[in-house]
Amino acid sequence: MSLRDNWHFDKPTTLPGNDLTRHNEEGTSVFLISTMEMEQEKMNLSKELSPDSASYNCSACHGDETWSYNHPIRGRAKSRSLSASPALGSTKEFREDPLSPWAVPGDNVWTKGLRAAEPTDHHVHIQDPASQRLTWNKSPKSVLVIKKIRDASLLQPFKELCIYLMEENNMIVYVEKKVLEDPAIVSDENFGPVKKKFCTFREDYDDISNQIDFIICLGGDGTLLYASSLFQGSVPPVMAFHLGSLGFLTPFNFENFQSQVNQVIEGNAAVILRSRLKVRVVKEPRDKKTAIHNGLSENGLDTEGGKQAMQYQVLNEVVIDRGPSSYLSNVDVYLDGHLITTVQGDGVIVSTPTGSTAYAAAAGASMVHPNVPAIMVTPICPHSLSFRPIVVPAGVELKIMLSPEARNTAWVSFDGRKRQEIRHGDSISITTSCYPLPSICVCDPVSDWFESLAQCLHWNVRKKQAHFPEDEEDQDEEDS
Repeated sequence: MSLRDNWHFDKPTTLPGNDLTRHNEEGTSVFLISTMEMEQEKMNLSKELSPDSASYNCSACHGDETWSYNHPIRGRAKSRSLSASPALGSTKEFREDPLSPWAVPGDNVWTKGLRAAEPTDHHVHIQDPASQRLTWNKSPKSVLVIKKIRDASLLQPFKELCIYLMEENNMIVYVEKKVLEDPAIVSDENFGPVKKKFCTFREDYDDISNQIDFIICLGGDGTLLYASSLFQGSVPPVMAFHLGSLGFLTPFNFENFQSQVNQVIEGNAAVILRSRLKVRVVKEPRDKKTAIHNGLSENGLDTEGGKQAMQYQVLNEVVIDRGPSSYLSNVDVYLDGHLITTVQGDGVIVSTPTGSTAYAAAAGASMVHPNVPAIMVTPICPHSLSFRPIVVPAGVELKIMLSPEARNTAWVSFDGRKRQEIRHGDSISITTSCYPLPSICVCDPVSDWFESLAQCLHWNVRKKQAHFPEDEEDQDEEDS
């Protein structure tokens, strides 16, 4: 039984009812939503659905995930869970999911959840996103520590943290093998006994996805993006310490790390689920020697058409640009199979709400809170005065291809990595992933986000306007 089987996300509810459970290869997870309104929704979906066999496939996952009602829960309950405080008020209130208006969390999975039928009084209650909490059914035993490479200033914090986790909390600590190959760590004799206790892994070679209870990042925002790239499926909760340059996604300060880590281990922490993008790149067959870039590939090749297919999980953004060419980028953008526009400019950014404060913000997009279920489409220097950034629903599928009239190829990157060339006939399909990244908060999702806007981006910083002197105010009143 893997460690991944020891945890889950759950939510308390205000009304009794049937459990909505998810099934995967490892067995069924735990309950997701339990309300009497769900019964009414089942009746509305299909007259053929019965309490014993009702199920449907998630269209956002293209049928990868199956959900059903009233199925016996099998396997162990997972040791970490996400809880939301129960809604207050009448039992007739319509209970929106606290994570988003459309998402249902379970076993680290987001999908297009069933929405309960709206009651006749049209009274809607939406829970506060700050009510999301991380709790543990069982004490966590393993932690992955991600450290920014080639940064001497992080060596001491890294050593202090690892010693604390191993000796004070008796935890199994995983680190990347190249971290321990740092000359400063190799030459430190005092750290030698601790170093022997590490469990190591190599990126692209070792799969640790079922071995980790939670993750601790030391560095800047890049360490969080790197942590996301290591988990192409479910992601454990991430605690990110601000030891880099910007730190928009790393809210914790390292000065009092012991008490903060203890709070997480004890389950006293708020969590925000940061949606990710599932990106599928399909390429026309050309040279047999073409390198296959790392991603969650589907056996490398699509057996139906002999095309090369690769899949990625993206936390910030997918960037399609003109690369080294001096010509305009010319790409067609499809939404659910319909051509909506052609981008003529330096390129286009498709981002998550988390990525809306990164490259997209620099390109003129609105900054969107991570709890909002959406995908942002932002042009990069478009050769048009009317091309404004847009926001589309999270459940749609975007498809981007080179226009037939394009004079040159395009290039695509995923969170700034795995950069590759896109030619005529290739396609990039993007939709919201079923696997979000659970990010642990210092206070709560709302407070942390506005604090980052103020501290990192200096949002709306301006010298305050001076008020009128009292004598001038009195004169104005007399004149009026």
